[in-house]
Amino acid sequence: MYNGLVHAHSGLRWIALLLLLYAVVNAMRSQTSGRYEKKDKKINLFAMIVLHIQLLIGIGLYFISAKVSHVEGWMSSETAGGMFRFFGLEHSLLMIIAIAVITMGRSKAEKKLKNTRDKHRKIMTSYSIGLLIILLSIPWPFIEKYRVTSWF
Repeated sequence: MYNGLVHAHSGLRWIALLLLLYAVVNAMRSQTSGRYEKKDKKINLFAMIVLHIQLLIGIGLYFISAKVSHVEGWMSSETAGGMFRFFGLEHSLLMIIAIAVITMGRSKAEKKLKNTRDKHRKIMTSYSIGLLIILLSIPWPFIEKYRVTSWF
């Protein structure tokens, strides 16, 4: 079960990143159109849904992963700033913040803003900020301190 969740979480990461990037590019291009169409709503909604699925899988992994089960050793001298602290605190907290920014931005754009240019601008801004936070908190394999050995 653990390996299946890890592979699902890692594989779904690429879909989430591509959907977020597509939503940002779509919002940038659609600002001048003067319309907020059904297609725009679907793109933004699907990106947010995939992120929430990622969050649920990540919460499941948080409670069964060996990378966060030894949290009491976070700040000892040999692990300070290392893998345990990254997965136990930094990755989890930053991902929740990113998903909250994206969710609140989409909610405000859909429900409170009337001008279509403002809707696209709000989506572009909140999704871009969320994407940046997500990119900063992904355990990329080329960063040695995370000890991640593969892209999946």
